Amino acid sequence: MRPLARKFSRREKYAIYGAAGLIGILLLNGLIISPLIDAHDVRTRTLAAKTKIRNDIINMKAEYEAIEQRTSASTSRFSGRRANFTLFSFLDNLAGDAKIKEHITQMKPSIFKPKDSPYRISRVEMKLQSITMEQLTTYLHKVETAKEMVFVRRLSVSRDSKQQGFINAILQVETSAA
Repeated sequence: MRPLARKFSRREKYAIYGAAGLIGILLLNGLIISPLIDAHDVRTRTLAAKTKIRNDIINMKAEYEAIEQRTSASTSRFSGRRANFTLFSFLDNLAGDAKIKEHITQMKPSIFKPKDSPYRISRVEMKLQSITMEQLTTYLHKVETAKEMVFVRRLSVSRDSKQQGFINAILQVETSAA
C-alpha cells in the first residue's frame, strides 16, 4: 500500500480519506443506527397498540360486569313476581287502584319473542277515554314504579272532543316474561 500511496498527492489522499470516512459513516448509519432507531419505533408503536388493547379489554370487562350485575338484578326482580303474573290483569288491577277502570275502552294484549332472546315480551295496548291529566299521571306513576318491571313503551295523548278539560290516551305497556 505504501507504493500506491506515493502516487497520490496530499489533496487526493485527503479526498480518499474523506470518501472512506463518509462511506464508513453511511455504513454505520445503514447497518447499525437506522435499524436500532427503526426497532425502537416498532417497539414504541407496538407498546402503544398493546396499551390500547389492554385499556379496551379493561373497559369491556367493566361493561360486562355491569351487564352481569343488571342481569342478576333483573333476574332476581323477575323471580319476585308471583307465579301466575299476567300483564293484562296487573294493568287492570292498577286501573282499579287509580280509579280509571271505567274509562278503559280497550285493552289488547299480545305476546312476542324477540330474536336471540330467551324471554318473551308481553305487551298490552290500552285506550283510555275522558280522563283527567291527574288520573293519567297517577296511573302512569303506578305502572312505571311497580316492582314487576313494567314500563310504558308508547303514549299518545289527545284532548277529548266531547268533554272540556278531559283527555284521551293510548298507551302501550310492556314487560318481559320467561
